[in-house]
Amino acid sequence: MEKYLAFDIGGTFIKYAVITEDGELAESGKTATPDALEGLIGFIVDHAKTRDETAGIAISAPGAVSEEGIVYGSSALPYIHGPNIKQMVKEKTNLPVFMENDANCAGYAEVWKGAAQGKQDVLAVVIGTGIGGAVIKNGSLHKGAHLHGGEFGYMLIRPELSEEDNTWSATASTAALVRMVAAAKRVKSSSLSGEKIFSMAENGDKDCINAIDRFYHNLAVGIYNLQYIFDPELILIGGGISARSDLTDRIDEKIKMILNRIDIATVEPKIAACHFRQNSNLLGAVYGLMKQINLSPN
Repeated sequence: MEKYLAFDIGGTFIKYAVITEDGELAESGKTATPDALEGLIGFIVDHAKTRDETAGIAISAPGAVSEEGIVYGSSALPYIHGPNIKQMVKEKTNLPVFMENDANCAGYAEVWKGAAQGKQDVLAVVIGTGIGGAVIKNGSLHKGAHLHGGEFGYMLIRPELSEEDNTWSATASTAALVRMVAAAKRVKSSSLSGEKIFSMAENGDKDCINAIDRFYHNLAVGIYNLQYIFDPELILIGGGISARSDLTDRIDEKIKMILNRIDIATVEPKIAACHFRQNSNLLGAVYGLMKQINLSPN
């Protein structure tokens, strides 16, 4: 059975794992992210050299990752933007290397072994301080002409361009929820968190209850738009919010309200929470690597 070495590069930690072709984690760990490119490449290469059985290296990274292996855009790790990391690792290890954006890897994990198994056309929406995600078309990633496929947070939800909070990220991310409650209570956003707001709502706090209701409505509006833009079989919701047991029910309720008001809308989006969380980027990167080297994972 083939084994692959996977890395998930984050701003604070690098997670790594040995993953089999069946999607099983043989071993895993994490370390502090090096403060320079040389340290990052050295860490990956050193791990590869200690494992003779490694059939390839799979890397998940922030930013807009090109097919060639150059990371465009910006992230918490400025030094990864510009150099061809994929090529550097390949030259130093003589192994097949796959490198992809972290949200895209999360989407691949769901198609391979998660909530979207057997699906060909899927959107994965990752909700955090902003909103991003992945577009899966015919079972493969659709990255777009400018590597912005899946940047759902840029969608305009409010047409008033003079307003600050008019994109989907600015109206339906967990950071947006925090800002709504902070404004209602006239407190600093730093004194709140999404988890705290849901807890306060469960204890009857009206400001939090109202803000959460608006938050779910804004999520439903964006999901409705995505359904009619791409018409996927399934829209997956990821990020910390996906751990809430009532997530899909609350969004479904809001979507039904929207559909009831729009006579011409006949397709109801099918949504589900992502199955994977902490290991999704590692698993998805390996799936991408296996596709790249023309293997056929089940």
